[in-house]
Amino acid sequence: MSILDVEGIQFSYSGEELYQKASMRLFEGEHAVLVGPNGTGKSTFLKLLDKRIKPDAGSITWMPNKKIGYLDQYAKINPNILVKTYLYDVFLPLFEKEKEMERLYHSIAHEPEEKHEKILHWAADLQEQLLDSDFYQIKSLVGNIIHGLGLQMDILEEPIKHLSGGMRAKIILGKLLLEDADVLLLDEPTNFLDVRHIEWLSKFLNNYQKAFIVVSHHEEFLMEIAQTVFALENGQISRYKGDYLFYLSERELRLKQQEKAFTNQQKFIKKTEEFIQKNIVRATTTKRAQSRRKMLEKIERIKPPQKDKKYHFHFPMSKSTGKDVFTSVDLEIGYGEPLLEPLSMAILREEKVAITGKNGVGKSTFIKTILDIVPKLGGSYHWIDTAQIAYFAQDLKFEDGLTPFQYIHHEYQHFTKKDVMSLLGNHGIDYDMATRSLNTLSGGEQTKVRLARLRHQKGNVLILDEPTNHLDVQAKEALKDALINYQGTLILVSHEKEFYQDICDYEITLYEPE
Repeated sequence: MSILDVEGIQFSYSGEELYQKASMRLFEGEHAVLVGPNGTGKSTFLKLLDKRIKPDAGSITWMPNKKIGYLDQYAKINPNILVKTYLYDVFLPLFEKEKEMERLYHSIAHEPEEKHEKILHWAADLQEQLLDSDFYQIKSLVGNIIHGLGLQMDILEEPIKHLSGGMRAKIILGKLLLEDADVLLLDEPTNFLDVRHIEWLSKFLNNYQKAFIVVSHHEEFLMEIAQTVFALENGQISRYKGDYLFYLSERELRLKQQEKAFTNQQKFIKKTEEFIQKNIVRATTTKRAQSRRKMLEKIERIKPPQKDKKYHFHFPMSKSTGKDVFTSVDLEIGYGEPLLEPLSMAILREEKVAITGKNGVGKSTFIKTILDIVPKLGGSYHWIDTAQIAYFAQDLKFEDGLTPFQYIHHEYQHFTKKDVMSLLGNHGIDYDMATRSLNTLSGGEQTKVRLARLRHQKGNVLILDEPTNHLDVQAKEALKDALINYQGTLILVSHEKEFYQDICDYEITLYEPE
């Protein structure tokens, strides 16, 4: 039985039609992933399913009384509350029952004896409800999820405002997993997870007794969890009943069949149009020509297969540096208290270094410290005088209404309109995207715009903080090739070993103080 029916939906964003009467069904307990290139509307589709926005046409129908859990990594949370308050809010009704049960037991001493049996019955009934809800296993359940996502139990006593962006995202995901929803809608749940925590989440989802739809560009993760694949292509949602590898092979077969059918139809259309043109003016053949014209008007045109976008990422540099590009001696980083043991290191000319470590350990803080964005707590660091740094931050907020064209043109004011559009085009951003507000673009499209801005900075030191978080497979491969070919010094923060291991000469792993 289907738990979700989507019928003929249409939706436009800033004039761009994302779905063209798209339909799909999700069945109870089905483990599905939603895939497609950046900008096809995957995140928007999850928002439509969660009823945060409404389609322009068509219908989205959930089975009645089903609880939907939607992962919003940018959800607003009261920064002053403790993590445990935020997490235990999931179980608030159960805590209220426990409180009422204890009140009933305590009230017996103040009530007449003839009421005791009735009060005890009420209290016992509440306790039975708590037992049925596994109330007394809550701490164990919370602990399993906290540790599974790579956090420590003492984080429960921390205010939300003290958490890093990655830790905050984990807490939001953790709360959603605790809610035990009938359907989980997860948008890029692995963005802030290390390899072993992605493995834990894969096992959690594989053991999940209810349904989910996951959007992710992490192929290994998709291979682990997918039993059904929904692919957003040409404004339609295609269903592939099988795992991710089945989808890849079946999609290739379908594309070949579509290419063949499209080519054959185009040949037929051309041949028919030539016949019409030759015979429409002849009295003896005009009826046949008119008949063929009507037939062509009614024929359902096959769309050409949607080709994967080609990206041309490149990071040129103007001049090289000296040998010792960056050095630090007993460098201490953090906010009030050191996050790490003192750091002493040397990064040499043309070395490519991966900065690794578990989420929340301080990788982004390290980068911001050596870029003078966050003050150091102690020790020292030094950049060679000839260093020209090009920097890609993990998180960046854009002004409302700012378009990709304006964003690039502000950086390169001597560029002509053609120069700007060509640069954006090389990074997969077409005219429509270039003239829309950046805040309406997907995370992957925003990343491509920001990478385009680095293209002509000609830095001889390139610092990238988690650049792959939102990128589709083709863009990741193009970025990997560009970084392999980069001639300068690279400092790359990444949690995707399969991405950085072919690029970097070595990795520096950051650890918390013992």
